[in-house]
Amino acid sequence: MHGSSELFDDFVSALPTSFETRMFSYPNDVLRSNSELLALIRSFVPPSEPFILLAESFSTPLSIQFAATNPPNLKGLILCAGFANSPVRGVLRILGRFLAPILPLVPAGIAGAIMVPGSHAPDSIVARLRSAINSVQPAVLVDRVRAVLFCDVLDDLRRIGVPVLCMQAAYDGLVNPACLDEMRRVKPEIEVVTLNGAHILLQLMPRQSANVVAEFERRLPEGRSP
Repeated sequence: MHGSSELFDDFVSALPTSFETRMFSYPNDVLRSNSELLALIRSFVPPSEPFILLAESFSTPLSIQFAATNPPNLKGLILCAGFANSPVRGVLRILGRFLAPILPLVPAGIAGAIMVPGSHAPDSIVARLRSAINSVQPAVLVDRVRAVLFCDVLDDLRRIGVPVLCMQAAYDGLVNPACLDEMRRVKPEIEVVTLNGAHILLQLMPRQSANVVAEFERRLPEGRSP
C-alpha cells in the first residue's frame, strides 16, 4: 500500500539484461479514486510495444482491472502476493471499517513486522519498508486500506485474455490462502509458483523472483520481453 517503486531496485537488478523495465509509483500525497489510478496506469504502460505487467500486493486488483480491458500489446500478467477479492475476511473486515482511520497511528515498524514475520528480512529492507510506509499521507493510507477491505475484481479476472502467473509467498501473513483458491475457481488456467518467503517476495527474494519472471516470459507466445 506504500505505492512506491523504491523497494524494487534489487529485483530489477536481478532480471535479465535483455529486459527493459519501467517502475510505476502511485501518488502518495493526494487521494485518487480507483478510476483515476487506472488512468495513471494506462498513461504509464508502453503505448505500442509488447509488455508484461507485474503487480505486487495492493496493486494486484488494479492490475487485474487494467488487464481485463485486454490492451493489444499486453502479453502477460504477473500477480505477486496478490488477490482479486479482499484478503480480510469475516469479522475482521467489519472491524476494519472502523479501525482504518487509526492505521496511520500504528508504527511503521509493526506494519513491517506483519509483512516480514520473524527475522526473515535484513535490517536494510526493514528500514526501506518503514521509510516507504511513512512516505504515504495518512488519509491516502486509510483510503487504500478501505479499498482492500472491499475489493472484488473476480469478474475482471475472468475476462483477462493473456496468461496469468501468481507468485505466492509460503509464509504470507497478510493475504489469505483462500484468495488464490477463489482466483483459480474463476480462472483455472492461472499458473502458480510458490516461493519460500513472506509477503514482500520481490524484496526478500529478488533473484528467485526474477528467475520466475524470466521463465514465465520465456514461455509466452513470441517470447516477448517486458
